[in-house]
Amino acid sequence: MSTISPLRGAAAIVGASLGGVPMAPGRSALEILGEAVHGALADAGLKLSDVDGLFTGSSYHFLAGLSVAEYLGIHPKFCEATMVGGSSYVGHLLTAAMALHTGQCEVALICYGSNQGSGFGKLKSMAETPLYEAPYEPRYPISSYALAAARHMHQYGTTREDLAHIAVAARQWAQLNPLAHARDPLSIEQVLASRLVSDPLSVLDCCLVTDGGGALVLVRSERAKDFPKPPVYVLGAAAATWHRQIGCMPDLTVTAAAESGPRAFAMAGLAPKDVDVLELYDAFTINTLLFLEDLGFCAKGEGGAFVRNGRIAPGGALPVNTNGGGLSCCHPGMYGMFLLIEAMQQLRAEAGDRQVPNAEIALCHGNGGVLSSQVTALLGTAATV
Repeated sequence: MSTISPLRGAAAIVGASLGGVPMAPGRSALEILGEAVHGALADAGLKLSDVDGLFTGSSYHFLAGLSVAEYLGIHPKFCEATMVGGSSYVGHLLTAAMALHTGQCEVALICYGSNQGSGFGKLKSMAETPLYEAPYEPRYPISSYALAAARHMHQYGTTREDLAHIAVAARQWAQLNPLAHARDPLSIEQVLASRLVSDPLSVLDCCLVTDGGGALVLVRSERAKDFPKPPVYVLGAAAATWHRQIGCMPDLTVTAAAESGPRAFAMAGLAPKDVDVLELYDAFTINTLLFLEDLGFCAKGEGGAFVRNGRIAPGGALPVNTNGGGLSCCHPGMYGMFLLIEAMQQLRAEAGDRQVPNAEIALCHGNGGVLSSQVTALLGTAATV
């Protein structure tokens, strides 16, 4: 007989803010982070001096926890800066909930900032060279994702048009978001006609390169109702890592979301049918398709058919990436933070024209590396605790 985890609903997000989205020319990564942090604290009615738990990561700072704490002028009792790529911030949600539950801190701050779009110069990979793949001179990371897309097409008959439906749906959500970077109309035909970057993925199958930052403030759930705005509770979260290089991925069509998803659902006592809105890490269109399958929203191999005909677009049966995602809203190097903030806004009914009616439960799924690190989190309103 299964029992619900003691972490279910033990922590709540009481403040959230974006910073520098989608572009902040002339500002450093830490300045963008600082804007988001001050916004999140103001949202929660707290001060920097209240923060005693810091959770962060960076493509710029080797010792990110130290750099961020010093910049903010805080002296955290608990500092966690695990770096597993873009999924890190969804992972920080789990460790922040654990730290709060065990009394390691009272106010947890998760934060990120990047000026990759305007200030990073020529886009370069910050990752080490994949030892066994370098001789083939792949474009990192897109060639890795292209391998997964090509294999899915070969194995299940998925088409480039199926992937184009994902890009178009993201753009339609972005058109409802005043902060989204790409808001021009986009058609299936335009995606299919766009320049191939790594076959079968075109430039419009790839995420944006923008600036941006975000911050979340969490407390233990017994304090959550003492803050100015409705709290959003952490119902479940789980992480899984299966490989580093794409050549070591056990099956190019199955990600570790197939493990993290069921464990997160089990912690929350929920199932895919309970989810009202999905925020999935869409660095490339193939990501969305794979995660929909691996998280149980459709069967393996059926993702292509599942996303057709506006199913995940505004007005569709399953709202996915409601801010426009990494494909059309923003993607400042790593995107996990923005999954959480968009989910927070949806559950607070603060999303404006893109608001999903009666949203009570949101799923956020982060991806790091080349389909390497997968982290799934389920968030809910007070009615779900």
